[in-house]
Amino acid sequence: MKTLFVSDLDGTLMQPDARISDESRRMLNDAIASGALFTIATARTPATVAPILEGINMNLPAIVMTGAALWDSRTNCYSNLRHFSPESAAEIVRIHQQTETPTFLFTLDDNGPIDIYHFGGEMNALQREFVEERINSPFKRFILDRGGADTLPAELNRVILLYTMLPDSKAAATYNLTREVPGVKAQYYHDIYGPEIGILEAFDSSATKANAVKELAKLIGAERIVCFGDNINDLPMMQVADLAVAVENALPEVKAAADLVIGPNTDNSVAKFIIENL
Repeated sequence: MKTLFVSDLDGTLMQPDARISDESRRMLNDAIASGALFTIATARTPATVAPILEGINMNLPAIVMTGAALWDSRTNCYSNLRHFSPESAAEIVRIHQQTETPTFLFTLDDNGPIDIYHFGGEMNALQREFVEERINSPFKRFILDRGGADTLPAELNRVILLYTMLPDSKAAATYNLTREVPGVKAQYYHDIYGPEIGILEAFDSSATKANAVKELAKLIGAERIVCFGDNINDLPMMQVADLAVAVENALPEVKAAADLVIGPNTDNSVAKFIIENL
C-alpha cells in the first residue's frame, strides 16, 4: 500500500530555532531513498520554504501557502493553483480600498514567480520592512508605484492571496468585512509582531491543506495518508488522513484529535516515525 507522509513545518518537523535538524535531514533522505513518499504542508511561501528544505532530496511537490498551491523545488514550478474567482477578488479589493486598508495582493501562474502588488493606501512601517526583506527573492517580484499609488494587475483572474499587517482594531474590522465575501476564506491572527498588530490573510475557500493533500495523494496514486501536525491549522489535513499524528508539543486540542501522539519536535520525532514505519 502506497503511503503519503505529509508533515507540517513550524513546530512539527522543524526545531524551535526554525530549522530542520541535520539528523532529521539524514533520516528523511534515507527514507526517501528507500521509497518513502514524503512532503510538507505549510502556510509559508517558497521564498522561506526553499532554504528550510535545502539538503533534503525532495521528489514530491510541497504544499505551500496553506494549500493554495503545490510547488516543485526541483523545477520551481507550481501546480494545483487555487485562485480567487475574479468577482471575489474584485470585491475584496473594493472593500480594502473603501476602508483604506493597505494590502498586498499576490498573483501566480504555473511558472512563477509570485507577483506582489500593493493597494488601499500608504504602506506602514511593517509593510515597508516586508518588502525590503523580500525584494531580492527569486521567488517574488514586487510591482509597486514609487509614489505609493495603488498598483493592481490588469485582470484579477490569477489572484491567489491577499495579505496585510495592521494595528489590531483596524485589521479586525477589515477582516469582518472580508470574511463575508462569497468564496473567500479569511484568516485573522496575531503573529511575531505582538498582540497590537493583527495579520489578515484571504484565500479562495478551496485553498486548504486538506484539499491539497487529497489532490496530491490522487496524483501520485497513494492509497494511504499519514499527516503530522501541532497546531489548529493542521486539523483539517489530519481529519482527511488515514492516520493523524500529533507531536508531543502540539496544542491539547490537536493531540486530542490525533490517532497517535509521538515525541516532540525537538527529538526528530517525525523523521523517526517515517523511518520506523517504512
